[in-house]
Amino acid sequence: MTSSWQFWAFLSAVFAALTAIFAKIGVSGLPSDYVTLLRTCVVLAVLALIVAATGQWQNPAHVSGRTLAAIGLSGLATGASWLCYFRALKLGDASRVAPLDKLSVVLVAIFAAVFLGERLSPVNWTGVGLIAAGAVLVAVKV
Repeated sequence: MTSSWQFWAFLSAVFAALTAIFAKIGVSGLPSDYVTLLRTCVVLAVLALIVAATGQWQNPAHVSGRTLAAIGLSGLATGASWLCYFRALKLGDASRVAPLDKLSVVLVAIFAAVFLGERLSPVNWTGVGLIAAGAVLVAVKV
């Protein structure tokens, strides 16, 4: 089971949901950018421990420039996403911010098709459309 991408994707969703709840509580009395910094320090410390404990450390000098550039850009995108997410949580309800944030699923499908050449079936695209519609419907305040 632990070698299944579905297992890890589901756990990611569970932890993302908990992230929204804990973040909303944590951001209530502090500036959102400061909360993002604190959260990032926690992530860095935990990942450093995991990498050290599992022997995954590699010399970055042995990683290709293309790979490092992609990882760097991914890190910048993650940071920007987190800053925006915490700012949104500071201003809005977690139950509406998190679903709108999940429009990233829709954008990943589009970007993967355009930039990575991945192909989704019509049924898959229907699902992507339903995710988009659902995210917007949950985010709308009636």
